[in-house]
Amino acid sequence: MKRRDLVVAATVATAFPVLAQPAATSAPGAAKKVLRYAFRVAETSLDPVKINDLYSRTLTPHIFEALYKYDHLARPVKVKPLTAEGEPQPSEDFRVWTVRLRRGIYFAADPAFKGQRRELVAQDYVYSLKRFADPANRSPSWSSYDADKYVGLAQLRKTALDSRQPFDYEREIEGVRAIDRYTIRFTLEEPRPRFAENLAASDIFGAVAREVVEFYGDQVDGHPVGTGPFKLVQWRRSSLIVFEKSADFREMFYDAEPAEDDAEGQALVARFKGRRLPMVDRVEVSIVEEEQPRWLAFVNGDADYIERVAADFVGTAMPGGKVAPNLARHGIRGYRQTEPASTQLFFNMESPMVGGYTPADVALRRAIGLAMDTPREARLVRKGQARVAQSPIIPYTSAYSPTERTEFGDYDPPRAMGLLDTFGFVDRNGDGWRERPDGSPLVLEVTTQPDNTQRQLEELFKKNMDVLGVRIAFRYAQWPENLKAARSGKFMVWSVGSAADAPDSIGSFARYDSNQIGGQNMGRFRLPAMDKIYARLKVIADGPERAALFRQAVQLAVAYMPYKFRVNRIVTDMTYPQLVGYRRPIFWQEWWHYVDLDATAAEPHRRT
Repeated sequence: MKRRDLVVAATVATAFPVLAQPAATSAPGAAKKVLRYAFRVAETSLDPVKINDLYSRTLTPHIFEALYKYDHLARPVKVKPLTAEGEPQPSEDFRVWTVRLRRGIYFAADPAFKGQRRELVAQDYVYSLKRFADPANRSPSWSSYDADKYVGLAQLRKTALDSRQPFDYEREIEGVRAIDRYTIRFTLEEPRPRFAENLAASDIFGAVAREVVEFYGDQVDGHPVGTGPFKLVQWRRSSLIVFEKSADFREMFYDAEPAEDDAEGQALVARFKGRRLPMVDRVEVSIVEEEQPRWLAFVNGDADYIERVAADFVGTAMPGGKVAPNLARHGIRGYRQTEPASTQLFFNMESPMVGGYTPADVALRRAIGLAMDTPREARLVRKGQARVAQSPIIPYTSAYSPTERTEFGDYDPPRAMGLLDTFGFVDRNGDGWRERPDGSPLVLEVTTQPDNTQRQLEELFKKNMDVLGVRIAFRYAQWPENLKAARSGKFMVWSVGSAADAPDSIGSFARYDSNQIGGQNMGRFRLPAMDKIYARLKVIADGPERAALFRQAVQLAVAYMPYKFRVNRIVTDMTYPQLVGYRRPIFWQEWWHYVDLDATAAEPHRRT
């Protein structure tokens, strides 16, 4: 996330180009409160319809707002109204959901509105949802919305595709309709008992004004205009993104409901309850892909916060799980928790080399999985910042079991070699490398990124495959390029991380749904039995039947191995004492407006 000191200092100035203003109180005449930190991966877009990556989805929900939100401190999580007025009203069969909007919510001022104040209305959510279906947008999230089966939405998309005409935004459909200026009705083809969770995703389903999209055209991702607490004021792509609090943001006050035994949460409520949000004036996010410069920038005091301290520095930062004395002297705090996330190696199931569904095809993928030393990855490469994953189901979600054990967690090279021998993947020419059963070369082309952590993972993976006798070729590109290639099926093997964005575990199996190929299903997996389970999981209420279906889905995931789950990540964040109120979200990304900067707590060099 950042750069270095003199060797370090000169580069830090490049990584944090606008670090001149000190964080201070925002009383009249005082300097602005400026929150500074860095991402380790570049954003891809600021248009919600175009994004599916974590880092872009951390930016957009501070601009755009969904109908509902998650309580910032409540654990277990709790959904509350955001722009909605009251709870969503479902029909008895959970197919029709009606939501009333709060009146008097306004978009940030923008030339697209021609000098008029623009109120948020029901039609804005109708339009925003339709944008995901518009083929011209090529939304990576369309498959998720299609899976919810809004009545008439897929047909509207199909009409545009078949006619090769622009998407008809004027055509009303039953699936999403503005009943009046402030009432939205969603109608689904099938029951969705947990549909309310879909309405709490500001990082994707935030309201976008049609006038803005039409005014800026194909430049709209550089002009994000929403109803949220912040607005974009500067964007140097893949380098620096700057936000300031929106003068048009409505009155919103700090109001959270931590558990009674959450002493820290209760203290935050006592301190902030009734404070108007946001409490900071400006947020500056730099992109620093190399971990050492990012860490040094934080240590040098050029950032208030560092998220996801790299594994190489965790031992220095928090030895034994406690903040190192040299950092604690400066009031630095550490926060360590398991993420609702996993990392996985995945195979292109359409690749003639690693895809397919025959016993030999399956044996190859399972052998690769068994040969991967994920315990070593968690212990050494990630420096204890991970646990070996046992399942596609992500921690904190409804069907997660911390005691579950599957082949995903096994490291067993002899068994892997036995599988390859049995199914004809043997060394026929004596060069030390296995060939395919038909005698053709067996070479895994692995897509990757040029950064230090990836290099260590590559070294470990190559050692594991060398033991197996499987040749590796690495193909390097930046992460956004690799993501684009994966979505279009132009890859063989890649590793990514994924995070849950809702409490329901069904999200873990979107990647196995054949209807979501090109979106969530980057492995391009097709299996009717899994599709059937996924479809059933969506429509039934929680209970024994649903729990059993989740277990069946895990068994199929292990059996066909389109994804080899590697680790569940542990994340370490650190803050300087002037940043008050921080708590890492679980299923959502927005948090800037819930924190404050207290200049009196900053060290002298931070207040001058």
